[in-house]
Amino acid sequence: MAWFKRSQENIAAETQKRETPDGLWTKCDQCGEIVHKMELEKNLHTCPKCNAHFRIGSKEYLDLLLDEGSFKEHDRKMRSADPLKFVDTKRYRDRTPEAIKKTGLYDAVRWGTGTVQGHPVVCAAMDFSFIGGSMGSVVGEKVGRAIDRAWKSETPLVAVSSSGGARMMEGALSLMQMAKTSAKLARLADAHIPYISILTDPTTGGVTASYAMLGDINIGEPGALIGFAGPRVIRQTIGKDLPPGFQRAEFLLEHGFLDIVVDRKEMKATVAALLAHFAG
Repeated sequence: MAWFKRSQENIAAETQKRETPDGLWTKCDQCGEIVHKMELEKNLHTCPKCNAHFRIGSKEYLDLLLDEGSFKEHDRKMRSADPLKFVDTKRYRDRTPEAIKKTGLYDAVRWGTGTVQGHPVVCAAMDFSFIGGSMGSVVGEKVGRAIDRAWKSETPLVAVSSSGGARMMEGALSLMQMAKTSAKLARLADAHIPYISILTDPTTGGVTASYAMLGDINIGEPGALIGFAGPRVIRQTIGKDLPPGFQRAEFLLEHGFLDIVVDRKEMKATVAALLAHFAG
């Protein structure tokens, strides 16, 4: 029976599929395009077909934003304690070492100094891969130290946010970081030191409600989810369908919550131009 026989063409296709190494291809969730990872990296982790911006880690963002070899990291091994002895599906004291082993990071933000096309900056970049980029005491302390360094050295501050919000395992101690970072940014503003905030997908919860939205210039990446409560929670609360593209960067730009939406491939040049403007 013809339908039961396997053609040489199908066998060859299956053989080729088996011989293709795993992990070299990825699928764009927006358009379904299958993209080779080398091509994706060359395109700064944006889809070559539809320009969807893939989530990237703090290292990748610092690499694309700062001049090569200029980044000097501070407080790399600072890590959270477990003051509340928190337990959900597992103990917080166990969850943190697992995240460290998985990501190679010690918490959800890295900070240090560097240059953007020759302009000196203090920079902090969040990483969603570490417990959902949640903001705990260490994140607040590191961002706070970055702000202090910018204030003391009179150097512009650039922050890249990617977060699910406050870290529930630290309770009120996590929420305190909102006031802490906001107060430090007020001092930075009083000193007329520029602060550029870059919001990537996703930036939500307490991070949005504090330092992420307090920039002198707030920049969103295309299509980034930015808000306080998530759209599903809001929909369930108000019982209504939300406007198309609700809480995406373009929607926020239209409604005055962002100053500009910038393609990742243009981000470094845009930040450099802003720094040059502030310096002038």
